[in-house]
Amino acid sequence: MKACVDIGGTKVAVSLAETGSRELLVRQSEPTATSGNNDAIALQVMRLVDAACAEAGVAPESIDAIGVSSAGPFVLNDGCIELATPNMCGGLAGPARGLPNDWMSAVLEAPLRKRFRHVRVENDAVSALEAERRWGALQGMDHCAYVTWSTGVGVGLCVDGRVLRGKNGNAGHAGHSFVADDDNQHALCGCGNVGDVEGLAAGNSIARRFSRPAPELFAAAVAGEPEALKTADELCRVMGRMLYNLIATLDLQRISLGGSVFWHNRDFLLPRLQAQIDGKLEPLTQGVQLAAAGLGDKVGDYAALALVD
Repeated sequence: MKACVDIGGTKVAVSLAETGSRELLVRQSEPTATSGNNDAIALQVMRLVDAACAEAGVAPESIDAIGVSSAGPFVLNDGCIELATPNMCGGLAGPARGLPNDWMSAVLEAPLRKRFRHVRVENDAVSALEAERRWGALQGMDHCAYVTWSTGVGVGLCVDGRVLRGKNGNAGHAGHSFVADDDNQHALCGCGNVGDVEGLAAGNSIARRFSRPAPELFAAAVAGEPEALKTADELCRVMGRMLYNLIATLDLQRISLGGSVFWHNRDFLLPRLQAQIDGKLEPLTQGVQLAAAGLGDKVGDYAALALVD
């Protein structure tokens, strides 16, 4: 048996699959642990693995491999990945961010290696990219990206058929790039930046900036409320600039998009984001497609499966 773990700023989900199978058997999920010691998330993962095993009626000792798809960035400590994730580690931006901890990082890989024989940890957007290239909307693409617009904003990149990782596995953190001038403290990102893409447009920032949670805001925009439409267009301009920058920098063919903010509003958002690409420097953008994730709202689960399949 193998365990497939999806760690995000909002929830941690654990699924099980039999070795050699792509069928996810059971799924346990909880809000992401953000209090206690900085091993809280690692302990939560192991507890959810045990719960999934109990639900499936299998012995926890039968779990031979665990794939962990997690929001980043990562830092390395003695060769093991720790999470320095803005939506989990309250020490990065300080008390103003409102997280109930002062973690600068959360240990993850080292505790898991003490229990499981095979452990692979990857950035969630990188693992989702791998899943989308194998089973989803990026099949056959050698120059592509996966973008998640969710609690945070993450990117996985592939050029010349090679997935980009960087020195600490953090390649693709375009959510922490700047595409606009905004030094309003309401645009404080959990990483400490003010006015980066995530601080401006991520799901957790929308409520702070506009006093409306993302689902309510986009529902109003779809219904034609003028102020909500104006705000939605502003958010699409921010995200669209980031997408254009990725295309212009890496000469991409296609970008697949997922994440809760995008997925639940995909019919409304996709054409607006595509409009931010079309017609701009056509030798680079002509024919470049934005696509909804082929694996739908299960992309996070299959992202973890891709790490151990």
